[in-house]
Amino acid sequence: MQWVKITDIILVAALAVFAVFAILGLYQWIKRKSLKKVDKPLLLSLIPLSLMAATFIIFEKFLVLNTRPNGSGEPSFPSTHTMVVATIFLLTAIILPNYIKSKTARIIMDIVMLLFIILVSIGRVLANMHWVSDVVGGLIFAAIFAVIYYLILRRAKHA
Repeated sequence: MQWVKITDIILVAALAVFAVFAILGLYQWIKRKSLKKVDKPLLLSLIPLSLMAATFIIFEKFLVLNTRPNGSGEPSFPSTHTMVVATIFLLTAIILPNYIKSKTARIIMDIVMLLFIILVSIGRVLANMHWVSDVVGGLIFAAIFAVIYYLILRRAKHA
């Protein structure tokens, strides 16, 4: 299988994970009849996800720093696949302890998500879709979004 297809499949898997959290949050909102009663980890995840979407728009439309190595002329910094997959899976790793109590299950899921992040990071370069700097940029943005989320969530729990 080609690297582009592999990385696309992992991206869809990450988006499916996000969809599960979105549906759960929507269900809670409807069932509990108040947005304030939606679990904080779900509701607050909208902040880093919005930052991620804004980052995509900025670098895709307004601040093109680099183009793809394949000669297509499309913007390539940061790697959107890497940024989205890493952001969603890092947020998931922070959210999971609220819903899955088994430490073994969480560790297995964390390892799988880390492997997916690594596969996408390497795959985007091997597919000639991104430069290494694009992938590193995507990982840095994802780490920043995850840290912001963690700090906001920690502050909300202590408030």
